Amino acid sequence: MRNPIRGMANIADQLHACAVHAAATVKTKKTTSVDDSVQAAMKEFGVETKYVDVTIQFIGASQLSKLEPIVTMAPFFHASLDDKLSYVSSVQPNTLAPVWNEVWHVRNVPSTAMLSVIIRDKHRAALIDHYVGKFVTTINPGAKEVEIHGPMNIRDRGTFWLKIDSSPSRDDPVLFPYLFDGPIHYSSHSSPTVGALTKLWDSRLYTTWKIYIKGIPRIFGDQVQHWNRDYKAAQAIFQGPASIAIRSGIQTAHRMLYARSVTNLFGVIQSAEDVFTLFRGGTRRGSVDGNASYAHRIKPAVYTYVISTDDDSLRFSETGAAFFVDFASKHALHSNCAKTVRYSGEFHPRPVGGWARFSDSVRDEEVGWELVIDNNSGTYSPDPALLPKVKEIVELNFTGFDVIVVRHDDPALKVSTDACRAYAVNERGVTEHELQPHVTEGEETLLAHASSSQVSQVR
Repeated sequence: MRNPIRGMANIADQLHACAVHAAATVKTKKTTSVDDSVQAAMKEFGVETKYVDVTIQFIGASQLSKLEPIVTMAPFFHASLDDKLSYVSSVQPNTLAPVWNEVWHVRNVPSTAMLSVIIRDKHRAALIDHYVGKFVTTINPGAKEVEIHGPMNIRDRGTFWLKIDSSPSRDDPVLFPYLFDGPIHYSSHSSPTVGALTKLWDSRLYTTWKIYIKGIPRIFGDQVQHWNRDYKAAQAIFQGPASIAIRSGIQTAHRMLYARSVTNLFGVIQSAEDVFTLFRGGTRRGSVDGNASYAHRIKPAVYTYVISTDDDSLRFSETGAAFFVDFASKHALHSNCAKTVRYSGEFHPRPVGGWARFSDSVRDEEVGWELVIDNNSGTYSPDPALLPKVKEIVELNFTGFDVIVVRHDDPALKVSTDACRAYAVNERGVTEHELQPHVTEGEETLLAHASSSQVSQVR
């Protein structure tokens, strides 16, 4: 005799799939709530929601196509689980058969959840990427070969391969549903103004990093930091009629800085060596021996960071990055003018004992390393009482570094920061003006580049 409870679960699964299909294919003025449909069906049949931990392996695709004739493309995809949690892939250049082999671990997912994937073609010159197609599938375990549908449900836009593994959730799913659990993947992005430079000694001054970190809901809960209403620069961005135009310019610049591109570097943090790699770099011209490369050394530099509320990512760049010129707030540029962030401030790496006691005659591998993190952000003025939570989240994601948290007004912070910058100038050939946002002669600023892009879009 068949199990009636299992039969009800199957019915609920089918109803969920139908609800998702209707929401994805029928265009109405009123938004269809898939979650409400599922909950109503399960309540009617008395089926208890089951939760699973899933591992999704995005393998690749083949025979991708668009409406217009093409020879090749640079595809990437955006995946989401019930619109609760999202994943963005790397860009695969010059191919119609991309291979990703990227993995996504998510805990405490309803077994009835649906996976939605949108495939796009990265357009080098445009802010908006070309739409290729999408598909929706269940998270039932096993290998899947899925047909990609284009606009107006046009079929035959290619085939996508993926593999899903699942197991019963290990903890209370109600407390932390759709919990991202790794891998910790990152991307680095170059400012669009970097291509016009003729004297580029250090590309890191034109680079942003974005790292999808885990543990945010568990450690921070629902705590966020609102923009500082008492800070004049923040008032100009978030308050008053003129703020609309200011935010528009910053948001355009943010999209340019963090856009997925064929020039991005992508990686996964699996070890201390992967973390150290993020902070290595720098090339300088010496007075005698020509260029000196420090690609294998941790760079003495101060970074501006935000932990975003949008996607729980850590976003940062060097505080002296060239693209900060003309922007009222570095943190607003990183946050995309979000009204709240999880946290923000500055940080810098240092050898145990500090940069003042360090020498380049000592290999980086021969000493311990620390990451000094503060809450130095006028735009969001984050609560210093939460610095221990920042320490916990960084230690969870960045193995290999001991994390030291310091209030922005602690005199010890200035001593450590000054020592870091002094070492950069005296031992690594960094010039004084590179410690603050700057542009070289004839260089277009990011704000000017973003403004001209807005004008061209209007035309």
